[in-house]
This record gives sequence, C-alpha cells and structure tokens, in this order.
Amino acid sequence: MKSEKITSERWYDDACGTALGLELLGERWSMLVVRELMFGARRFSELRGGLPGVSANVLTQRLDGLARAGVLVRHGAPSPRYELTHWGYEAEETIQALGRWAARSPAHDPTLSLSAAAMMLSLRTMIDRERAGGMALTIGFRFPRDSFVARLTAGELPIVRAPAAGEVVFDTVPEVLAGVVYGKLPIAEAEAAGDLVFHGNRAGAEAFIDLFHLPEKAPAWHAPG
Repeated sequence: MKSEKITSERWYDDACGTALGLELLGERWSMLVVRELMFGARRFSELRGGLPGVSANVLTQRLDGLARAGVLVRHGAPSPRYELTHWGYEAEETIQALGRWAARSPAHDPTLSLSAAAMMLSLRTMIDRERAGGMALTIGFRFPRDSFVARLTAGELPIVRAPAAGEVVFDTVPEVLAGVVYGKLPIAEAEAAGDLVFHGNRAGAEAFIDLFHLPEKAPAWHAPG
C-alpha cells in the first residue's frame, strides 16, 4: 500500500530519496523558507522581510505544506512563530551542498541581493575549515533588521541570532558584507564609502575574511556541432 502523500499534489512515484526530497523542498520558495529558519524561529512578517519576492499567499501555502510534512512547526497565536523541527534543521547540509555546487555555475552572481540569514548560511557553507582550525574569534554581525554572533573555534563556525558583539563587529547590509568577504573589498574602502561601520580587531577580521573564497567555476561546455 502506498504511503499517504503529505507534501504536494505532484508525485514522482519514485522510491529514490532524491525524488521525495524534491517533493518536500522542491516547490518554489520552500527551500528558501527553510534557509530563513536555520537560525531560529521567525514570524510571518520576518520571513517576508527575508524573502521580499514571495507573496503572502504563496508564503502561507509553503508554510502550511512544510508543517504538514513535518519540516517545521507553528508556535503561538494569533501571531505565530515558525520553527524548524529537529529533522528540518538537518536540511542544512543539503542546502549547503546545493549552494556549493551551484556557486560553481558561470550564472552565479554574488552581487545580487540576499537576506541576512542567507549571508550567515553562506559563511557556514564556504568557510575553509582546515585553515580555520587554529583560529579562535568571536564575530558580531549587525544588519538593519537582524543581528548574529559567530564563534569560530576548532574549524567550526556556529552562528546564533543575538545582539552583535565580539572581538570583531561588522555593521552593514548583507550585500556589502558579501563584497567584503567574497569580493575581497577592503574594509577601509567600505568604511570610506559609508557602507560599513567596523569595530574591533582589524587583523583578526582580515584573517577571518581570508577563510572564505567562492569555488572555482565549472568548465564551460559547448554542444558539439
């Protein structure tokens, strides 16, 4: 007997876990909703703030579908907060792997807008853990509507949503931080442009930034003919 279809009406009738994974997270916006929840519970308005391109109706549908699938839960009323289940949090490795793979595409444009949660998840994805192994540093990130603290230790980079504090603090928008981290825009240049306020240990910040590089692009392929 077939199991109950608790995700969407589309169904691959395929026992492969990848097919089921697409049913769970493959609808437009679903995986990005999960991304936005990776650092803790969010209200509906906060989710829309991180996903400005999604309509209220579509976001409601995705939240309902992810809740039925057991990926997230609702807390409270009449203004509920949405939080990933323990199993939902396990999707981080999948999102990271997809992000690393997709960043190799020539079509990847790191200058496009991104949310604060997306920026934080990219740091957890792209960090060179081998080079980071001997470093210990606490870094605060203050964005217009959100803030985080990262504690680099033993090659790992746990990040929590919290008031920005640490030996290094970046006060900016996600797009500028991406330019500093991945585009290697000098901190002083971003400060001079009025796009970033920096506090703390500059040498430590520069060593931290040097731990992040976008992957090499995949070789171009041209169809024979």
